[in-house]
Amino acid sequence: MIDFLHTLASPEMFFLRCAMIFGLLSSVTVGIIGTMVVTRRISSIAGAVSHAALGGVGAALFLQRVCQLEWCSPMLGAVAGAVATALLIGCVNLFGREREDTVIAVMWAMGMSVGLLFLDRTPGYVDWQGYLFGNILLLTEQDLWMTLLLDAVVLIPTILFYNQILAMSFDGTFAELRGVRVRVIYLALLAMTALAIVLLINVVGIILVIALLTLPAATAGCFTRHLWSMMALGSVLSWLFVTGGLAFSYCYRLPSGPAITLVAAVVYVGGLGFAAWRGRRNR
Repeated sequence: MIDFLHTLASPEMFFLRCAMIFGLLSSVTVGIIGTMVVTRRISSIAGAVSHAALGGVGAALFLQRVCQLEWCSPMLGAVAGAVATALLIGCVNLFGREREDTVIAVMWAMGMSVGLLFLDRTPGYVDWQGYLFGNILLLTEQDLWMTLLLDAVVLIPTILFYNQILAMSFDGTFAELRGVRVRVIYLALLAMTALAIVLLINVVGIILVIALLTLPAATAGCFTRHLWSMMALGSVLSWLFVTGGLAFSYCYRLPSGPAITLVAAVVYVGGLGFAAWRGRRNR
């Protein structure tokens, strides 16, 4: 750990400091969105959205290299694919008659399949493993500004509509009877979840993004039951998981994405043990 701190202070290790700053900035979004995902029990939707983002990435790279559409970047494709999938699943859930779990499974599998097919037909070298497993050490200053913008997009509506979000999270039917526009807020939540997922793909990749989105909030839920405190504690835990994962991966020469996820999972298991011990003690 001492070596990690010395390395972090080294002038040549700008990329490592950039990763730490990204972890701090992204923790705000992870804490807020992750808490909503956990309390609304829509983790499966978030999983489908994360995998569908690969379809957007593959389509964007294909259009960029084959159709010469230089403006069609992989990040833009990921945003389009993730948001479209999230809103489609949300609309089916609210207005459709098809089973929600069936639609989620279809979009989950179709997104991955479409992405891999486009990547296979894209000429030139494509680092598809980078999208699947992420690499927080390759982030740029532009990624930091995008993260800061996303924090504002998530934080400001959460503060302005906190009471409505609180009512929707725990009793949507009652909130709708009280005049809260539950459907609009729900679709907005799915759109923000999609944006958060695209952001976290850079950290742990498409396969592990659902873990980093839900584990901090789920761990926070072991210690508190208030929505605002879950968001705050989830944000702090998210930053600690990223920091601890980076230190763990540096010390043992491991990939950063799996290391971050493993640290988060171990702490979550410890949180479950604490919650069980506290429950027995209070009986």
